[in-house]
Amino acid sequence: MIRSELVQKICHDFPDLTQREVEGVVSALFDSITDQLAEGGRVELRGFGAFSTRQRDARVGRNPRTGEPVDVAAKRVPYFKPGKEMRERLNLGASANDD
Repeated sequence: MIRSELVQKICHDFPDLTQREVEGVVSALFDSITDQLAEGGRVELRGFGAFSTRQRDARVGRNPRTGEPVDVAAKRVPYFKPGKEMRERLNLGASANDD
């Protein structure tokens, strides 16, 4: 699902809201999550999961085209850990097929 599909789904589920209002809410939510992560914080949505960042150390990589070594700087990357409720919902079908 892409952002515009999410907006359409919410508009469908809540017909009293305009598309412009829904787009504003979705944008505000994503911006808030991004801002919190940029500050080094964590965002937890109970039942859904938690967004945080992880530190990646500097390393020497390889240019895939030439094979030349390339220095890759240290950086923070986003990380998502699904909540217990989400993991259970995603794996409902898997437990029935394990027999």
